[in-house]
Amino acid sequence: MRIPAFTIILCLIIDPAFGQGLGQATRPAGATQRKLILPSAPLRYAGQVLPDHIKAVSSLFDNTPDSNPITNDGATLGRVLFYDPTLSANGSTSCASCHSQSTAFTDDRRFSKGFEGREVDRNSMSLVNLRYYRTGKFFWDERAASLEDQVLMPIENPVEMGHHLPSLVAQLQQDPIYPPLFRSAFGTSNVTEQRLARALAQFIRSIVSVRSRYDLGRAEVNSVLDPFPNFSEQENYGKQQFFGRAKCSECHLPEIENGRGAARQSAFFQLEKPLVNGIDSDSADVDGGVGASTGRTEDWGRFKATSLRNIELTAPYMHDGRFRTLDQVIEHYNWSVKPHRNLDSRLKDFAANGLALPEVEKVALAEFLKTLTDHKFINDPKFSNPFVLVK
Repeated sequence: MRIPAFTIILCLIIDPAFGQGLGQATRPAGATQRKLILPSAPLRYAGQVLPDHIKAVSSLFDNTPDSNPITNDGATLGRVLFYDPTLSANGSTSCASCHSQSTAFTDDRRFSKGFEGREVDRNSMSLVNLRYYRTGKFFWDERAASLEDQVLMPIENPVEMGHHLPSLVAQLQQDPIYPPLFRSAFGTSNVTEQRLARALAQFIRSIVSVRSRYDLGRAEVNSVLDPFPNFSEQENYGKQQFFGRAKCSECHLPEIENGRGAARQSAFFQLEKPLVNGIDSDSADVDGGVGASTGRTEDWGRFKATSLRNIELTAPYMHDGRFRTLDQVIEHYNWSVKPHRNLDSRLKDFAANGLALPEVEKVALAEFLKTLTDHKFINDPKFSNPFVLVK
């Protein structure tokens, strides 16, 4: 069932009796109305068109469960939920508050601020291409076993959004905008925690970035190692460093088993699993990452990392946002990798001898990384805020 064209106006400051006893979010002072604008037919989220170099390997990385395929109506509901600040306890903070489209769905703060203004413990991760993180585990420490698990955790986190899921479900059930959207997505108007998770996960999995200058250039050549015709000489030289002397591709474009043996893919630019990259020494006084979550010594200091796609937009970098610029990130790998008992084997030579890239090569590498910026993606209306605040 599909809802017709509509513009719904929902008062942010309404009858005080609405939602009393349900733990409903309070609304920020000063706003009078919130207008939701959606098209008559849902935008296309399912069946996204992928370039050949991505389509060839996408099924090997896709973590979408059979129980929650992306649908246009489901992702539309997820988009509305993603941008709705009433999912927080005081109506001030939405998922998008810490994951902005303009910064490739991350936050330009070192540490995002939650619903009461307190800072969170780690830098907000980019949500780009989470669908294609093969293990399907999320957060810096991978404590969420699936995206469906992950999307609900910030809602109840006492610093981030501070709501209570049973109360939120009751609140959304009485909110006039949501029963029709849940009916279109799931067949009935019933709001449940599971449906809330499924809709948010569908929208987030639809946040796919594949239209950068890198992708356009890759489509024009037989091998990723060939010069790209749409690149400058400097950008091609930087690409040469990425796949060569700088050894970036060894971690960020891991080999995959394609049935004919291991092959290097050129699609997703993300780590296959969490690792120690030498930004901290081996100490119990630093954030243990995965090890702090699992309690296992061999996991201490390991962190999941986001895709390098749109990295030009996603500063500050690392789990604690310590690096403000790409140049600082490159310089870390060039000379500052620290020894660690769990240091990834591909970085041990970096710790012992440094990478020692000269300045020209470092600058070229940074320019290549900027070709991964997808300007169409960060301006795509289907990922934008569907709400308009009206005074």
